[in-house]
Amino acid sequence: MPFTLRGDDVCQATPPTPLPNLYWVAFSPAVAKLIDLEIGNDGLPKDPEWLEVLGGNQLNVGAHRFSNPISTAYSGHQFGTWAGQLGDGRAILLGDINHLELQLKGAGRTHYSRMGDGRAVLRSSIREFLCSEAMHALGIPTSRALSVVGSKQAVRRETMETAAVCSRIAPSFIRIGHFEHFASLQNIVRLKELADLLISEFYPECVSTQDPYLNLFKEISARNAKLVAQWQSVGFCHGVLNSDNISALGLTIDYGPFGFLDHFEIDHICNHSDHGGRYAYHRQPQIMHWNMACLASAMLPLLELEHSAEESQDLLRSALEEFPLIYAKEWQQAFRLKLGLQSEQDGDIELIERLLQAMHDSKVDFTNFFRNLSNLKKESKLTEILQRDEFVDREHIDQWFADYINRLQSETKSDDDRKKLMDAVNPKYILRNHLAQAAIEKAQQDDFSEVDVLFRILSKPFDEQLALHHYSKPPPLDLQRVAVSCSS
Repeated sequence: MPFTLRGDDVCQATPPTPLPNLYWVAFSPAVAKLIDLEIGNDGLPKDPEWLEVLGGNQLNVGAHRFSNPISTAYSGHQFGTWAGQLGDGRAILLGDINHLELQLKGAGRTHYSRMGDGRAVLRSSIREFLCSEAMHALGIPTSRALSVVGSKQAVRRETMETAAVCSRIAPSFIRIGHFEHFASLQNIVRLKELADLLISEFYPECVSTQDPYLNLFKEISARNAKLVAQWQSVGFCHGVLNSDNISALGLTIDYGPFGFLDHFEIDHICNHSDHGGRYAYHRQPQIMHWNMACLASAMLPLLELEHSAEESQDLLRSALEEFPLIYAKEWQQAFRLKLGLQSEQDGDIELIERLLQAMHDSKVDFTNFFRNLSNLKKESKLTEILQRDEFVDREHIDQWFADYINRLQSETKSDDDRKKLMDAVNPKYILRNHLAQAAIEKAQQDDFSEVDVLFRILSKPFDEQLALHHYSKPPPLDLQRVAVSCSS
């Protein structure tokens, strides 16, 4: 969908800044198909000029004319504090193909870069490329990554690194921060235009309702409640859930210091800049709810077009209270399925919570535990369950396994059928930080083979891929604490 809002208060013309000597680092043929980009036998675009376009060096390729690249303004709360006007500091929207927005991240300074250089580095670009495609394969709503294009131009972050541009697509990159921006300017006309645009393009079911703007809020909130439940179910930590990083379409966007859990720590912090743990794993649902409160506040003037101020506040407050209910329902269902429980029974939530507490206490590998749990049989004896050895408190986990086996016996599915269902929701492969780091280090030596291997593995996260089994192993002790920063 083209970003149709125009004017200095919302966007600025932003031509990309060229980089010298571009080269391919990574490319996704699957994403290329979404925009009808013709691929050659080497898995890269047939037209070599796409390298220059996706690296930000030119705007035309074949029949495509990206004549009006822009960056957009938004505002938001960062780490719980109002930060005022922000914007696309290193993202440039080239244009629209097949109703999908094509963005370049790292293609140079924009009007909203503030003190930044508008560049991204190879390290962060590879991480975003791999994770956005991995999340899609996991069935989690996300922006998609088309490519990473590299250059040897130096970029200073914590150390000197080299530049890269990650191209990404989504139906829209509209954020909660766009609503907050117009609300902070008290520009009700623009706020209404933004809401009407979303309803028209993405939430048409709201048009025929009695209160379209209230229902738009409910739909955005519901999508993000479901999204964060999905994150929790695969052990994904976003790392920077500022309100300006939250999609109005319920997509995972803005991959920065993200991380998947290795050993389970319910209070795991993946961003070394998050000193207070605001965005720790267990706080993600609460913070997403908080961000929806920011959206409600920004949308309040829209409801006041039809209702009194007091009634508008009551309606939004009531709608906001639906978030934890939707989240709880989605989270419970996700973890039931992870345990192979098709029916809902009293005691299920306690069973799940007891397990997670035991996993936290013993720092059990999150992904592998759930994946291997599908091998357990309804008639298994405790002494046959090898996973008991992963827990420190043997008496406690033995009681849990006994209760779990008893619960399984009330299910109608056979062991084989249950295993198939569990293996379809419990991935074998995730983007572990130590694997991403190994691929990055090779790429920094101009060897992109490991990026390609990880890309192929993560595109089929639920398949056994026996020859690649070692990629499913947890990190060695010396790599369990790979720190990641926001800097890209």
